[in-house]
Amino acid sequence: MGVEKIKKVLENEIEKLVNEGRAKGKEFIITGIKKAENEKGPRYFLKGFGDKEFIRMNSNSYLGMSLLEEIIKVEEETARNFGVGPGAVRFISGTFLPHRELEKKLAKFHNREDCMIYSAAYVTVIGVIAALVTNETIIISDELNHNCIINAIRLSRPKEKFIYKHLDMKDLEEKVKNSIGKCKRLIIVTDGVFSMRGDFAPLKEIEEISKKYDDEFEENIITIVDDSHGVGAFGETGRGTEEYTNSRCDLLIGTLGKAFGVNGGYVCSDEKVITYLRETAITYIYSNPITPAEAACALKVVEFLDSEEGRKRLKYLRDLTKKFKEGLINLGYETILSPHPIVPLLVRDTMKTKDLVNYLIENGILATGLAYPVVPRGDETIRFQVNADHTESDIDYVLKVLEKYKKERWR
Repeated sequence: MGVEKIKKVLENEIEKLVNEGRAKGKEFIITGIKKAENEKGPRYFLKGFGDKEFIRMNSNSYLGMSLLEEIIKVEEETARNFGVGPGAVRFISGTFLPHRELEKKLAKFHNREDCMIYSAAYVTVIGVIAALVTNETIIISDELNHNCIINAIRLSRPKEKFIYKHLDMKDLEEKVKNSIGKCKRLIIVTDGVFSMRGDFAPLKEIEEISKKYDDEFEENIITIVDDSHGVGAFGETGRGTEEYTNSRCDLLIGTLGKAFGVNGGYVCSDEKVITYLRETAITYIYSNPITPAEAACALKVVEFLDSEEGRKRLKYLRDLTKKFKEGLINLGYETILSPHPIVPLLVRDTMKTKDLVNYLIENGILATGLAYPVVPRGDETIRFQVNADHTESDIDYVLKVLEKYKKERWR
């Protein structure tokens, strides 16, 4: 026994990742947060950087809820009432009142019959797909779907899988037609908003294709949308890609760990579908839920989104996103046109991407560099994410730094 022999193998694998520019490297550790003041949004302190302040342009917390005092107060009060952890999986004794209240509120928010929450959106996707795949199921998936969907398909072992070209509805329809007579159940799965690019799926067209061919399949065409980056950040009322595209899928998956500012994932659908998943989804049955306090916070955020203040915050986020994207274009950078607050700056070179990330860090800006295999070769990108707790002054500063880089080092 032991790991002495394998350590050398693993060391070589790590070295290979580093040499190819694919290693994530050491993680930054946030040691403190300075709350927003005057024209500045929140500033972050990192281990090893002393009192240097950073603008965080790589956070999924699109609405800025995690630092909102009223949300923090809800978490503190709920933790005092129910403790800091659930203490068990749901079916044993880990279901608390805030869990069920949140599920009911989310179901209503998305106009569905029922909802169930998981410990994370990643395990929601795996649990949902694995539970719905049989040996008579074919899955059709967008080629740029998130890693969680890719692994869910691998783990669920469908009869067959087809991958359609990104956002190509003609290719999707062809794959659907090719599946007729080969399976009882067909699943079409896609991201709502694609996390590396900020573009979104044409859900209305997917819905229409599904309806067109549904009678050809004994157990239906089932559409599953993972809208983790959409819900809470996209659409007039924050209901995500469905709202933006005026569409409806069969199973809608969302996260509580992005715009909602806490942790967890969820799926909304018909009551019978959710009841089946509660009985069969392994990542739900055998994993602890989020804490009661996190559930209570998420419930508060849903209520916030349905308020006038929530609408104003969403509009502010849209306006700030537009300002940043137009600023990038005016500076001559390449981006992907989309109203979503994910704002990619396409660099298309691994080493240049690393250089720009380091330059941003030197200037107190945190942004994410994406290289192969996270994105395809040639699509190397800096992913910026606009949050509602950023200010116009913050955006102006980031654009000024990018302008300076363009003049000094962009080749």
